[in-house]
Amino acid sequence: MTPDDLLTRFHAQIRLADKDAAPGFVVEHDGPVHRTYPLDAGAPGAMVECPQGLGEDPGHWIARQVEFFTSRGQEVEWKTYGYDEPADLQARLVAAGFVAQAPEVVLLGRCTDLVHDVALPDGVRLVEPTTEDGWARVGRLVEAVWGREGVAISRALRAEQEARPDLMSTSVVEDLETGEAVSYAILRMTEGTEFCGLWGGSTLPAWRRRGLYRALVSHRASMALERGYTLARVDTSPDSRPILLRLGLHPVADTRPYVLSDS
Repeated sequence: MTPDDLLTRFHAQIRLADKDAAPGFVVEHDGPVHRTYPLDAGAPGAMVECPQGLGEDPGHWIARQVEFFTSRGQEVEWKTYGYDEPADLQARLVAAGFVAQAPEVVLLGRCTDLVHDVALPDGVRLVEPTTEDGWARVGRLVEAVWGREGVAISRALRAEQEARPDLMSTSVVEDLETGEAVSYAILRMTEGTEFCGLWGGSTLPAWRRRGLYRALVSHRASMALERGYTLARVDTSPDSRPILLRLGLHPVADTRPYVLSDS
């Protein structure tokens, strides 16, 4: 399976089919724009994209999204891919008030290539948060790595997992001595497709470069295969990308979020 084959499947099964919406989100099309968002304007996760381009009047469709989400008082992310049309989409978004976030690269490949033997270091164990205290530990970890938004992120993750535990699993590496989470990662199975998504991958600085990320990748790929999902997708940062490339995933597209604040 070539990178082009993988991208074709991803584009058809995920992007065109609006499969990135969380459970309970509104899914709708406004002309060529695909948008998904929670009904609660204060909740995170609103996203738009244009998998088939924006046609002959891109400014019109961008302005409509600005008006729509501004009127709701809702922050929204426009998720762009390097092959989206028009070619100057990203510049147009900035001109409309969207703020560029860190660029990433989409990697796709077979889950079987990600399953490998990686022993966790001494003093930790792999668990899944199932209690208030367990999710609070995830929140503290995400907050320590990413800042105050960790609280909202952990709440959203918990709500999503409780709504569809068959499609989402959270794996946490826990310090046996302190009980605190030192690394966590998400597995999302995309119903009706071949794909699972490997998200998260946040690790406390003191625990990095000790094999935790690779162990979590293998663990999640194994779970995905057990549930019948054979292909994996990852939006990668410079930190995770080399590991996943060595394991056999393929770069297929650049991706970059552009955020329009609700303030």
